[in-house]
Amino acid sequence: MTKTLETERLFLRPPLREDFEPWAKMLTDAQATQFIGGVQDAHGAWRNLALFAGSWTINGFSNFSVIEKSTGKWVGRVGPWQPEGWPGAEIGWSLDTAAWGKGYATEAAAACIDWVFDELGWDKVLHVIAPENKASIAVAQRLGSLYIGPGQLPPPSENIKVDLYGQSRQQWSERAKNKRSAA
Repeated sequence: MTKTLETERLFLRPPLREDFEPWAKMLTDAQATQFIGGVQDAHGAWRNLALFAGSWTINGFSNFSVIEKSTGKWVGRVGPWQPEGWPGAEIGWSLDTAAWGKGYATEAAAACIDWVFDELGWDKVLHVIAPENKASIAVAQRLGSLYIGPGQLPPPSENIKVDLYGQSRQQWSERAKNKRSAA
């Protein structure tokens, strides 16, 4: 199974130890972490990196580290996520604020959706998004995902309000086919 992906502008690969410094920098930014649990210190950032890296071993998938091709810089994490008790098989994203507004979340998430449908055999994908997170809602909509309704996170996060967006493999395939026909 492929564990690295490439898009026009990005490399996606499992997190590595060398990602810690930019990963920790992102997690100290109040704006970048507003909808993913808030600011974390270096110890929290280390646990967060290890959580995503460890999921590769336990589940065979997790968020990818996103590397900007033109600079070689780590710009965020994007990819599949489904810890125990999660509302479903998610494709999520979190980018450093310096990478916002460039379309990277949509580009990387689209590659990840292709990957989970083709390589992991998923039948649908979800995006778990805070109702106030307008930027992530826009990414989900650009991907073709539709609002499903409110979601429920597992403890200890059960009181955090989230909405679910998503689509089936068939919807994704039809959308891709229609884009090719229009081109």
